[in-house]
Amino acid sequence: MSSDQPTEEPAYEDRVYRSPMATVTGVVLLGLLAWLCGDAVVRGSGNVPWIALAVALCVAPVIVAFTIRPAVFAGADRLRVRNPFRTIELPWGAVDTVRARFSAEVLAEGATYQLWSIPVSLRERKKANRRQTGRLGMGNGQGKTPDEEVRRASADQIVDELRELHERGASRTGAQGSAKVSWSYEIIAPAVIGALILIVLLATG
Repeated sequence: MSSDQPTEEPAYEDRVYRSPMATVTGVVLLGLLAWLCGDAVVRGSGNVPWIALAVALCVAPVIVAFTIRPAVFAGADRLRVRNPFRTIELPWGAVDTVRARFSAEVLAEGATYQLWSIPVSLRERKKANRRQTGRLGMGNGQGKTPDEEVRRASADQIVDELRELHERGASRTGAQGSAKVSWSYEIIAPAVIGALILIVLLATG
């Protein structure tokens, strides 16, 4: 007995790509900033506590912007790129390609957007290429094992995954539309306010 209901498309969970090293670095720097500024607030005199608070207000968002914030969210219909000061929404239909040269990039509608959360290590790539060349030189004729696949440069592996998602999703109905770019005012505003306060305090102190 046939059903009149349309077949539902399979659901895909979003893949999230971050740099673990950048996240750890950001947490350490925030901890160091909190310790230094907190000590200045407690022990400082005159304008020193206010200067320390202004420095924290200015520097903390910048640390977050370049370490913890960057991420790439890849779903069935679109790619969302969260860079230090901008967020880019890219339906797969608008994406031309994803590539990793000196940096990981996505090309869409004539523009190029860097993927800050996917760092390209040229040293890691050279090592992977040397291993691949060595295996080819052995001439054993065997394909790659799962362990050998893992040894590829991580940025190149991620770009391959994103290309696969792009090829799979570019023709989907929900993957059509134009790129949308928005500024991250939650990062920019406190950093600018902190910088202005710091300038005023230093000028009047």
